[in-house]
Order: sequence, then structure tokens, then C-alpha cells
Amino acid sequence: MNDPGTRKASAGRAGATRRQFLLGGAVAGVGAAAAIGLDAMLGRSDEPAAGGGAGGGADGAAGTTASSAGPVAALHGGNTVPFYGVHQAGIATVPQAHATFVALDLREGVDRAALTRMMRLLSDDAARLTQGVPALADSEPELALAPARLTVTFGFGPGFVARAGGPAPSWLAPLPPFTIDRLQPEFSDGDLLLQIAADDPLTVSHTARMLLKDTRTFTTVRWVQRGFRRAVGSEPAGTTMRNLFGQVDGTVNVQPGTPEFDSVVWESASGAAGAWMAGGTSAVVRRIHMNLDTWDHLDRPGREQSVGRTLATGAPLTGVHEHDEPDFEAKTAIGFPVIPEFSHIRRARSDNPAEQIFRRSYNYDDAPVGAEIADAGLVFVSFQADVDTQFTPMQRRLDELDLLNTWTTPVGSAVFAIPPGCAKGGFVGDTLLA
Repeated sequence: MNDPGTRKASAGRAGATRRQFLLGGAVAGVGAAAAIGLDAMLGRSDEPAAGGGAGGGADGAAGTTASSAGPVAALHGGNTVPFYGVHQAGIATVPQAHATFVALDLREGVDRAALTRMMRLLSDDAARLTQGVPALADSEPELALAPARLTVTFGFGPGFVARAGGPAPSWLAPLPPFTIDRLQPEFSDGDLLLQIAADDPLTVSHTARMLLKDTRTFTTVRWVQRGFRRAVGSEPAGTTMRNLFGQVDGTVNVQPGTPEFDSVVWESASGAAGAWMAGGTSAVVRRIHMNLDTWDHLDRPGREQSVGRTLATGAPLTGVHEHDEPDFEAKTAIGFPVIPEFSHIRRARSDNPAEQIFRRSYNYDDAPVGAEIADAGLVFVSFQADVDTQFTPMQRRLDELDLLNTWTTPVGSAVFAIPPGCAKGGFVGDTLLA
């Protein structure tokens, strides 16, 4: 009876009754809402919008409507991303505007059987919520009706894989220590990762609450990090994000849907973890504090020299456009490198084509402490097939010599195995737990 999972199982009949009651109420609520105009709540019309019907693609926008007051801006709340598939969503998905990252620690006594029950429950509710359907025991079903491209991505830490009794990839461990690190336990490690992302912060918040209700018998919260990008519609699709230094962040990124992306990101059956990770990947989550107070003291040329790119366009100092290839051999009139040796762009590059990662980061901006003007930075997230051969060598170069280290400090770090997606009727992690 010390096993939380066992306690949950022993209360199965009562729990099912409660969930059925709540589900019945949720369904009734949704039915009533539909009867009085649920489509109107979601910004839809019984009449086709001018120029065509409503959008429903994973990354598309709903059609516009018009009224006597004039044209109405396109609505995005009804857009969905499929949950089931070979790979988990939230990796190759075009990044949403808002994200919450939650790391959980497993309670004592949670064994393989309990992990299986938890992941079935989490996968079922995540599948519902991502499609705009309330979770089974959703006490606020109205908050689930606008998914806004919601994705939920699950990751397993070393402790999770050990409890499951499965073979762990060789890279599934804390990163080696770096001299620039000032890691804080409240932002590091964890047994289970929930990456929850959507174009609406209310959707993200509600989803996090529903999934944490699912896990509370099995886990405790270790840390929560919230991040953001530009709001939907603020910039053209495909625009590289900017961090709070004003830098274009993530120019050199492999593109989803290409053979290069597949090679960089997805694990094969012959990879380090064996068959259960085929179609999965790894995630490195690093919380990078950015000292905006001292960054303010640096003039614009100094900022561009430290980055190696112009701030206005993101072009390398030897180029004109963002995606121009940098010329690291170019010299100034007096013989100095145009792109300094200590610049971030130079230190992040490798001559080894295998040392690539896929960045999918978010900004954070928390309440300042003491005399600080800002407590802000980057929730740095990268996906790669192998942390040891792809991420760590790059981080070592940045640790050795990167002028940006003057204004940035890693304060959190975690590594997770991201299992493959699942088919309908299955659950995320079934390749490890089934």
C-alpha cells in the first residue's frame, strides 16, 4: 500500500465512478454550449467566410469573417496539431508562441506498472486536449475548446528509465560540468518532462493543470519554466525568433521535413538506446540567465562583435542577409578578423558536420530580484539524436571561449530521452513500458 500506483489501482472502481461523473458533466456542458452557439465562442460562423472555409491544418489559420462592423481578424484558436504519429509533436512542429516546461520527480514506490498507468492517463488526456476536447476529469471543460495548435511532448529522465527497467542511452545523464555553469537545483534534472506549447497562454495553463492533476499520485513537481516568443501574427511565418538581447537566435537550424533534419534529430533502431527509442530523440533544456543590466552598458558595435552578426538583420558581419554564409577568413583593413575569434557565431560552428542540433528555445522574463532591473533569459531547448556527439562538443567550445559568456550564465540544466510517438490506442512510452 506504500506504492502510489497500487493505491490508485485499489481505488480503481471509485476513481472510475468519479471520472465518469465528471466526464458526464463535461459532456453535458459542451453539449449545452454547442446548443447556444459554441461555434460563435470559437469565432466561427455558420456561413462560409469570404474567400473560403475555415482553416484546420496543423499550422494554418482559420478563415476570416465579416460583419456589419467590418472585417474580423483571422482566428487561430481552433487550429490543431495531431497527437498520434511516428514522432511526438512539439519537435518538428512550427514553434508556438507560448510554452511551459515542467519537470517532475517520481514518488517513492512508483514502479514499472505505475509508470504504465501514468503514461496511459497522460497520453489519453493529452490526445484529447490537443484536439480541443476536454480531459476526462476536466473541471473547466470550456478552457479546453480552443487548442490553438497545442502540443504536449513527454521526456524521460534517467530516474524514469531506471524505474522502467529499460536500457538507458549512454547520453542520458547530466551534462559534464562547464566552467560557466552556476546551476541551481530548482532548475535542473528531473525524472519526467512535460513540454506544453500553444499559441494561447490560457490553453497552456489549463493543459498544465490538467496533466499535473493526472500525475500528482505518481510525482512531485521539481521545476516549472515558462517561455514565450512573438505573438501569432506579429511577424511573417518562418521569421527567426529574437532573444531578449535583441539577437536573431537560431539562424543556423536544420529544417523539419528534410533528410538533414531527420539525420540530426531522430534516433534510429540501431542507436544508443536500442529499439525502444527508434523515432525518438533527446532534449537538452538549459536555463540561460541573460544579464540585461550589464548588456545595456555595451554599445551596438560591441554587441555585434560579440555575436558575430548584425543586430538589425541577423546577417553575419561579412554578409548582407541573415542566411548568408559567414566568411571566417575575411580580414579588416588592418588585418584583424571581421568576425572575431571570440564571437558566438564562430565558437558555435564546427567543421564536423555531425555536430549539429535543432534549437527550439523560448524567452523568459521573471520578476527582478533586489536591485536588478530584469531577471530574464532563455529557456534553451535543443533536440538531437545523441547528446554526447552533437551537443556536448559545441558546448565545450562555447565554454572555452565565447564573449557572450560575459553576459550569460547557465543556471539550469537537464537531459531527457524523448520517446517516439504512439498510435491511437497506445501511449507515449509504450515502446519502453509495454
